[in-house]
Amino acid sequence: MNHREVVAIFLAAILGGLYADDWLISASILVLWVIWKLTLVPDGLFVVPLALTFQWVQSTIGLFYLGFTGRTLDAIQRSDWRPMVMIALGCCLALALGFRLGLQLLRPPRAGEDRPEFALSFKLLVIAYVASIVLEGGLNTAVRGLPSMRQIVITFDEARLAILYLLLRRFFRPVPQWRLIVGVVGFEVILGITGFFAGFREPLVLAGLAMLEIFDRRNMRHWTAAAVMAVITVGFGLVWMGIRTEYRRDYVQIDNFKADRGARIARIGDLVSGFLHSDGDEFTKTFDNFIDRMWPIYYPALAVTRVPRTLPHTNGAIISAALQHITMPRVFFPNKGELSSDSEMVRKYSGVWVAGAEMGTSIAFGYAAESYLDFGIPWMFLPVFLFALAMGLVYRVVSVQIKHLDLMAGYATVTFWFAMYLFERSWVVMLGEAVGLIVYVGVPLVLLDRFLLVRYERQQADGDLLFQQPEHFEI
Repeated sequence: MNHREVVAIFLAAILGGLYADDWLISASILVLWVIWKLTLVPDGLFVVPLALTFQWVQSTIGLFYLGFTGRTLDAIQRSDWRPMVMIALGCCLALALGFRLGLQLLRPPRAGEDRPEFALSFKLLVIAYVASIVLEGGLNTAVRGLPSMRQIVITFDEARLAILYLLLRRFFRPVPQWRLIVGVVGFEVILGITGFFAGFREPLVLAGLAMLEIFDRRNMRHWTAAAVMAVITVGFGLVWMGIRTEYRRDYVQIDNFKADRGARIARIGDLVSGFLHSDGDEFTKTFDNFIDRMWPIYYPALAVTRVPRTLPHTNGAIISAALQHITMPRVFFPNKGELSSDSEMVRKYSGVWVAGAEMGTSIAFGYAAESYLDFGIPWMFLPVFLFALAMGLVYRVVSVQIKHLDLMAGYATVTFWFAMYLFERSWVVMLGEAVGLIVYVGVPLVLLDRFLLVRYERQQADGDLLFQQPEHFEI
């Protein structure tokens, strides 16, 4: 931290608040700055700062949209949204502070420690990437008949993205190979966008995180690439908002549509073409819907208004149920009962009848609103802080125990992105994601790292021994 940085941040906060005539914008800018100061670590990985930045965006984007464009949203018109925004910012701060303190519980890796850069050869990495794509399709088909394996399959899907990240990381070193990067990311985007959900987001995010590892602030080409990637990501999100309703209707109603990826690609092409040729009013409406979707404040804001005025706090019932659920993995407890739909909780505490299991979907409050329902202010921030404290400790253990730098980077990036980036994720899902990635991926990865490290040290010793052999002279 230096004086110029402090002056610039406070000046931006003051000017932003004055321009929008809203002190909450000034507070939001300061919170974002504190998030980065607390979570930035000197290992070249930006996953935690960006994950919490995404949460910050989800917490505040409607506020900035109103302040700088004057356009209003449903949440602004139909709810008392400001208290929920302040609660969300408090959760972002609790996560950042807890993560920082968690890092301090263990010593960081020793400076100058000899650590191998790559665990796998490039050829083996490509084979693993192709195999993971094939296995993902097979497992997703098999899990329909074995629901007890669902969490393991979900974790495998996320672990596959770690392999993708390792591949992208290689393409950025020693110099970016843009054709290969665009080809792989484009292929992953097609795989993601032809599913039912917005699966195109993760490949774009992983490419951005891989680029940040080699980002040079003095290189204008890097700034240009970052700007292009940001525009592409937002553009895909906007287009998806414009076409998803019709696409999902076809996905559900048309026979064999799920099994025919070519038909899905063709249909998406037609829908995108139609969206890009829509008039200005339709485009503006879609953009409003995009911001509204990115700002999941409405239902939590309604619940904050009703609790405890109309309904009492649950005194920890929600997070207790989540902890019980994740400590009883379905693979060992196949008869474990199903959790009630998140939509039922939203209906009860917001007073709005939202879509639920009967329509094949679920609407969640998110962990922040659930913490408020459990404990109210200020105790609601304690479980958020403790979760982040544990994640900070895990991050430190990972950075110390996994010696191969690429394995550590790939695992940390995927684990901490999925565990910490969504504000609208419920406690049971967020804890399940974290525990699943730690247990099902982290533990085996540490063992693999140890096995490969033995081979690496043996090769190093053989090289040193060869170097130390005396010269042979013939007599």
